[in-house]
Amino acid sequence: MKNPKLTVIIPTFNEEAYIEDALFSVAFADEIIVIDSFSTDKTPEIAKQYASKFLQRKFDNFSNQKNFALKEATGDWVLFVDADERVTHSLEAEIKETIQNPKHGGYKINFPHFYMNRFLYHHSDDVLRLVKREGAAFSGSVHEKLQCVGSIGKLKNKMLHFTYKDFGSYISKKEAYAWFQAKQQFDKGKKTTWLHLIFKPTYRFFRSFVLKGGFRDGVPGMTVAAVNAYGVFERYVKLMLLQKGMK
Repeated sequence: MKNPKLTVIIPTFNEEAYIEDALFSVAFADEIIVIDSFSTDKTPEIAKQYASKFLQRKFDNFSNQKNFALKEATGDWVLFVDADERVTHSLEAEIKETIQNPKHGGYKINFPHFYMNRFLYHHSDDVLRLVKREGAAFSGSVHEKLQCVGSIGKLKNKMLHFTYKDFGSYISKKEAYAWFQAKQQFDKGKKTTWLHLIFKPTYRFFRSFVLKGGFRDGVPGMTVAAVNAYGVFERYVKLMLLQKGMK
């Protein structure tokens, strides 16, 4: 029985401060593909030293970018990793064991976010990232959704996520996502009202800080909940602007 091969795909754009550590953390993979959106910093120079394949493509949306790289993958399994994420040694061992004796067609991984010098274990997400290559594909332009053939399991070990470089970049990221999401909803013909502006952000804060236990992460947890609520508010403000033809 042959050993299954693993391909890691990493999308990048101006990630010179993060990409090298990400590449080190996935050095165990049989193939590493970096799909770059024409970075203007040293990201290409760094990535080319470690990647099996370095691809560049003009960015239009997240799904198309990753699907483009997926077509170049040759591994039996594919692991998707962002430049600000790190595969720990324990997760590496679990991935190797899992693809050797798989019980599912894909696996979710838990991502505790790192902010204000600590990991927020009550502000984390379970995301499908490890899949059999055959039949796998992304859909959606902003919060892209990975689909795979077969059932989905969950790995025990966590992926480290250094998602927020600083408060300014955190806000900027929410602003950028808000435009993408608003445009996506506008294209689908969805409408917004003043009630959305009031209740949607309020519920997002409540869900993040109370229901998901973000209060246990202290001030960092409250900050993340507040910024997430702000991101929702911005999405509906921008959708309202689009409706009024003011963008």
